Amino acid sequence: MGKHWDVIIVGSGNAALCAGIAACELGADVLMIEKADRNMAGGNTKYTAGAMRFSYETSEDLHPLLASLNDPRIARADFGRYTQEKFAADLSSFNDGAPLSQEQQILVSKSYETLLWLAGHGVTFNPIWSRQSFEKEGQIIFWGGLTLAAENEGVGLFDMELTAYEKLGGVIRYNCEFQSLKTSDDGAVIGVSLASGEEIGANAVILACGGFESNPDLRANLLGAEWRGAKVRGTPHNTGDGLLAAWALGAQRYGRFSGCHATPMDYFMKDFGNLNIPHGERKNYRKISYFLGVMLNENGARFVDEGIDFRNYTYAQFGQAVLQQPGQKAWQIFDSKVFDLMYEEYQFYDAIYEEADNISELLSKCDGLDAVAAEATLREFNSNTKEAIHFDPTIKDGKSSMSAGLFKSNWAQAIDSPPYRAYPVTGGITFTYGGVKISERAAVLDQSGKAIPGLFACGEMVGGVFQGGYPGGSGLTSGAVFGRLAGIGAIGNRSE
Repeated sequence: MGKHWDVIIVGSGNAALCAGIAACELGADVLMIEKADRNMAGGNTKYTAGAMRFSYETSEDLHPLLASLNDPRIARADFGRYTQEKFAADLSSFNDGAPLSQEQQILVSKSYETLLWLAGHGVTFNPIWSRQSFEKEGQIIFWGGLTLAAENEGVGLFDMELTAYEKLGGVIRYNCEFQSLKTSDDGAVIGVSLASGEEIGANAVILACGGFESNPDLRANLLGAEWRGAKVRGTPHNTGDGLLAAWALGAQRYGRFSGCHATPMDYFMKDFGNLNIPHGERKNYRKISYFLGVMLNENGARFVDEGIDFRNYTYAQFGQAVLQQPGQKAWQIFDSKVFDLMYEEYQFYDAIYEEADNISELLSKCDGLDAVAAEATLREFNSNTKEAIHFDPTIKDGKSSMSAGLFKSNWAQAIDSPPYRAYPVTGGITFTYGGVKISERAAVLDQSGKAIPGLFACGEMVGGVFQGGYPGGSGLTSGAVFGRLAGIGAIGNRSE
């Protein structure tokens, strides 16, 4: 069976690499296996903007994490504070009244220390100037608790973590597809079998190979029929292999299988994310400036409160809401007052939109849209806007409107300044919420709550972290937190 390893890690994204770094720094002999080639390695990590949500008390807490303190904007920046209590409250707001899960409590309590740990391994961050702040009275004010992203975004995070892992002696094999877990007669995991037929032995195995978002059959079976046609924002390789292998050993199914991280996406995007475009442009298929305008379904009706909260707290639910509309399609409508506030993806070279100098002409250009009903919706919306309230995108400004009894709670300006634009969107899935139950040391638990000896999990495979929604930037932080725990746990005792 060849060399016997201390730890085998299945997958090579952020969670896997954090597990590898943690195990290697404690002296373990670690092999990482990745079914993709070098260019496609990294799971979903490379497709992200690299933002990571974590708790901090003061702006100075961010300084050890920054790639450079020399940026003159830092002196004008108000990063605010994002306490553990606020992080917990943000997670709790998506729990439909349920208390924080153990996994959520771990995420909150270990978020900052995990970012410091990564920085100690050469993983550095930059403020998210363009997407998480607005300039107001000479200050750059950050909002929503999400302030930093990895240098060079998701690709940079992968590169920095891979460098740290290999510097510590970690080994990675590409084009190496995992098939199943090997067990001893007493049920302990003792290695893996590959699709090639090769078997590799280890004292412990860490499953860090993502959820099932790229498997249309599992999406339909576990999330619902409407998800079969969802666009996949990230890698085509997260097909649930690790989950199926763990469940086959009796691992406990755990978490919100009806939920997932989604977002409104360009209706005409490819079926999977595109790593061939530059990393800074990879997010340009997202369409998340809806809070500056309105979203209409093909019947011409609004279907969400576009301004109920900052977009960090709504885009995951709104992506699902779009998929539930007729034709799994919606139109985002804006006027010229907000063009300079819309995110850069709306100006991307292949962004699809219609434009006109009057509303009637614009709506008639929108293929599939009931233009008559849509115009009536916009007319009612405009007539109900609170013109006396000042528009302020740095706060929940209370500037509201409604149509057909559905409020837009904040940032509701009349759509009355030509030219007008309409962007077609659908729902894109990023990762799934349901997975396996793990212990505080990231050991995979069976149906009775006992650890399966030698088996650990992290990243998107961990259930219970997210319930009915998702505060932006929490996914990468969760991967790092539970990846580190898995790496430490895997070189400890074989059972709990």
